[in-house]
Amino acid sequence: MSKFRGAFVAIVTPFIDGAVDEQGLQDLVEFQVASGTHGIVPCGTTGESATLNHEEHHRVVELTIKTVKGRVPVLAGTGSNSTSESIELTRHAKTAGADGALMITPYYNRPSQEGLYQHFKAVAAAVDLPIIVYNVPSRTGVNMLPETVARCAAINNIVGIKEATGNLNQVSEVIRLCPPDFAVLSGDDFTALPTVAVGGTGVISVTSNVAPQEMATMMDLALAGDYVQARVLHYKLFPLMQAMFFDTNPVPAKAALQFMRRIKSGAPRLPLYGMNDATVAKLKKALADYGLIA
Repeated sequence: MSKFRGAFVAIVTPFIDGAVDEQGLQDLVEFQVASGTHGIVPCGTTGESATLNHEEHHRVVELTIKTVKGRVPVLAGTGSNSTSESIELTRHAKTAGADGALMITPYYNRPSQEGLYQHFKAVAAAVDLPIIVYNVPSRTGVNMLPETVARCAAINNIVGIKEATGNLNQVSEVIRLCPPDFAVLSGDDFTALPTVAVGGTGVISVTSNVAPQEMATMMDLALAGDYVQARVLHYKLFPLMQAMFFDTNPVPAKAALQFMRRIKSGAPRLPLYGMNDATVAKLKKALADYGLIA
């Protein structure tokens, strides 16, 4: 059975005055583990990996692994639009003790399907670490097709995919074409439950930043086949899932954590910017309705 099952949190990277808030990150990791989250993903899109320099990226991965102390799997974000850079980041993740690497499809340069395959093949050959491919066309400008995913799944250490097209037709085709032990994780909270229903293994979640226990419980119920109770939680969480995308991710999640007093500052790094007053009010209402703030 894959270790990449359940609700993995795509954890935010807190900053104070523009620098990584190391104590804040450690506190968030402890909050996640104590709340029963199934795994932690540092340096993903939600962790603002695009604005971390290599030294910061390495430090966030190392600090997460050190704080987790083996209690849950750590899936380190190591993707880039440069294959050589992806290899370097993945090598570091392995050396640091990560359980796997989450690798986004190269963004901006828009490789062909063959280019995508060769990219992942090259990293997998260079570093003996379990790799989860991350497909998010809305961010990257390229959609990794199910046939290409199936080719990658034949490579020994490519063990799963974070599928964030929001398209259950594509999710089903990936599951149909790939081996039974290939982990298919939803990249969108709102498709977490449907993805498990069609044979997926869980979710890499933004909402888990603020409601880790409920997201983990929903996935536990779904993976056990209790869709009646899982659906109750899905609809309880649904307004919160929507609230996490009132602005560009992770701007709302970081603001929410500040309002919940989990981090000192919810400020993102430029070019991301804080929400306007109307959006802040909407977010606070969603958090209050859920019972996360007074």
